[in-house]
Amino acid sequence: AQSMCDDTSSELQRMAAIDRRDVNSQNSFRGRGALSRIVSMVMTLREWAQKSLAEETERPDSFLERFRGPAQMDTQAPPSRFSHSHTGSDADNEIRRSRRTRRKCNVVVLSPSDDAYYHWLMVIGAAVFYNWTLLVVRACFDDLQMKNVLVWLVLDYICDGVYILDIAVRLHTGFLDQGLMVKDVRRLRETYVRTPQCKIDICSILPTDLLYLTVGISYTPLLRFNRLLRLPRLFELFERTETRTGYPNAFRICKLVLYILVIIHWNACAYYSFSKVLGLGSDSWVYPNASDPEFGSLTRSYIYCLYWSTLTLTTIGETPPPVRDEEYLFLIFDFLVGVLIFASIVGNVGAMISNMNATRAAFQSRVDTLKHYMHFRHVSKVLEQRVIRWFDYLWTNQKTIDEQEVLRSLPNKLRAEIAINVHLDTLKKVRIFQDCEAGLLVELVLKLRPQVFSPGDYICRKGDVGKEMYIIKDGQLAVVGEDGVTQFAVLTSGSCFGEISILNISGSKMGNRRTANIRSLGYSDLFCLSKQDLMEALQEFPHARAQLEQRGRDILRKEGLLEEVNVSAGEQLEEKVERLETSLDRLQV
Repeated sequence: AQSMCDDTSSELQRMAAIDRRDVNSQNSFRGRGALSRIVSMVMTLREWAQKSLAEETERPDSFLERFRGPAQMDTQAPPSRFSHSHTGSDADNEIRRSRRTRRKCNVVVLSPSDDAYYHWLMVIGAAVFYNWTLLVVRACFDDLQMKNVLVWLVLDYICDGVYILDIAVRLHTGFLDQGLMVKDVRRLRETYVRTPQCKIDICSILPTDLLYLTVGISYTPLLRFNRLLRLPRLFELFERTETRTGYPNAFRICKLVLYILVIIHWNACAYYSFSKVLGLGSDSWVYPNASDPEFGSLTRSYIYCLYWSTLTLTTIGETPPPVRDEEYLFLIFDFLVGVLIFASIVGNVGAMISNMNATRAAFQSRVDTLKHYMHFRHVSKVLEQRVIRWFDYLWTNQKTIDEQEVLRSLPNKLRAEIAINVHLDTLKKVRIFQDCEAGLLVELVLKLRPQVFSPGDYICRKGDVGKEMYIIKDGQLAVVGEDGVTQFAVLTSGSCFGEISILNISGSKMGNRRTANIRSLGYSDLFCLSKQDLMEALQEFPHARAQLEQRGRDILRKEGLLEEVNVSAGEQLEEKVERLETSLDRLQV
């Protein structure tokens, strides 16, 4: 478009030059010089328009800038179709802007709920756990540190690299602000730098272990104790794992066992170090002298200290009695720590076991209460056995959970999605709902109530007032005669009944009465939809209500239970009633 505009301008100028050679200039647009004067005017207008548009595009709009986001502020306005070419500075700015945009697009910002972030927590959690378990044992048992110096150096610096990468991950971890994930890297960096966690992370990665060049390589584990400051990362991993796992109680027990083992491990290392300070083998309470072949190996040293720590912290005792005052104080402190820790551990284990058995305990309480009531009211043994078998079926098939109570804490949107995933396939099988609007199905699926019937139970009897309809989820129902034995039909999963009596179809010979006897052949799981819930849902969908009533009429007409009503006669009767009411009103006046 730009080149075409330039070609047109040059052509106009050439024609104007040819026209000027023949005719002197005049002050009129008529005659032989008119073309040159018209071309001159067009060129003048074109230059003025180009200059005005350029100024207008460069003028900033303060009102729009206040509401423009960061992405929109960086967006460049499209070039004007009247411009001739870009200057060198504009081209450079365009290149720089495109590079910045490309760099921004390449930056990855993690969300704390992403799988990638959780997998990184597993990596940093392994590094933290390595430091918390092996640094202390290497600091206390010199043989373990000195026999594998190269291996420990490699593992230590690998963990340091993971720590450094973790800082980079924190700088690129988004957070929610007003419900939206913040992905601006500059804002993420500024927010992280202002937090105390940033200072802790920096302290945990300081190269204090390089002091081993002065004090000796055997002191390397002690110089690396600042690495233990990353413990919150391990706790974060545990919290997110507990949220993600499908077996939270089992995970809590495993986490508790891990805490116990780590505490016993640390106490065992403290006992060995304290024995070295007092002198190995100096008395019966401290660890025996390493010169004794039975206690000289590294494996025996650690296992003996671990055994002593376990007996002490569990307050079992049966360890050699202390001899010195320092030993008494150390043992008293150990006993206090053991009592406090294991008191909380026993309490937590009890709470976990109670939570694991809470469903069973609540169900058993309901059964015991009902048994007591039936015994107090002298209910027959046959009926009592039926009730007990019904409860046993519920527990065996895991149908004791009250779905409405469980989902009550969720917002309506999530509750609707869960209900749709659970019930929508069954609801679609119902013939009167097959062509209904999706919105109506969502409304209905939230109002379904599960019910379980025992073998031989009557769901409904012929002539009863219909207040609800039923959809079969699982099991078999029989349409029986008055004797309760003769079977006319068998209803299976996806079948429904009772919808005719709750639609109030005009002309129905049965009105809102049941038209058949329905009996459960075995244990049957049904969904119940009450008349009130159906009518509330149909109020917002009048077209769907007309479709349902028409299908109901077709079913009644096929079964011969519909009386054909003269529509015109009904309208005339309504008009007569209205005229009569009007006449009565006039007489009263």
